[in-house]
Amino acid sequence: MLTRKQYELLRFINERLKEAGVPPSFDEMKDALDLRSKSGIHRLITALEERGFIRRLANRARAIEVIKLPDVGGNTGGKRGFTPSVIEGNLGKVRGGSSDGGNDNVAVPVMGRIAAGTPIEAIQTRSHTITVPPDMLGSGEHYALEVRGDSMMEAGILDGDTVLIQKNDAADTGDIVVALIDDEEATLKRFRRKGASIALEPANASYEVRILPPNRVQIQGKLIGLFRKY
Repeated sequence: MLTRKQYELLRFINERLKEAGVPPSFDEMKDALDLRSKSGIHRLITALEERGFIRRLANRARAIEVIKLPDVGGNTGGKRGFTPSVIEGNLGKVRGGSSDGGNDNVAVPVMGRIAAGTPIEAIQTRSHTITVPPDMLGSGEHYALEVRGDSMMEAGILDGDTVLIQKNDAADTGDIVVALIDDEEATLKRFRRKGASIALEPANASYEVRILPPNRVQIQGKLIGLFRKY
């Protein structure tokens, strides 16, 4: 499964290869996807290569080969952000199956990684599930993410933890949220409103608060629980 930006870039590269026989430059990719910097393109290229959609040829400039294209249903089709397989937390059911009783643990899908540090590309590939006591879940839909980074350590969220997220597109000041920035970078931060802007605050003095206009930030869910392995 690809994010919308990944799919758009893969399609752009493939079309340029068909038309000109050579892949586009990073500047052309940046302009085509309306990104602010080439660093976003680097992240998207790396993600496509890791997923097996493209191959970069060593020691050759602008050498990218498209290996495969996603199935029609395999891209986000213009939707923004995560599209996880989710459960209805108040029902205690997994899509495609149900629990044997109201007090049984509920399986929640783990949908990849979330950055608690420098934002990383949004990942939405279901890797496995975790079982969660029903009383940890509220109403609505839930998914889990593995934390990478230490920017939320003073809030008790450490690198390697798994966070339980209640899917939501709105947040109150003080909530710890999954935020998607510019439709390409996902991060776990504390949400606050600063006038007409949104502040994404770390819980580690080594990191800076990011102040962004609302049109650059989409809330993907709110933190409701945390799991840690020892």
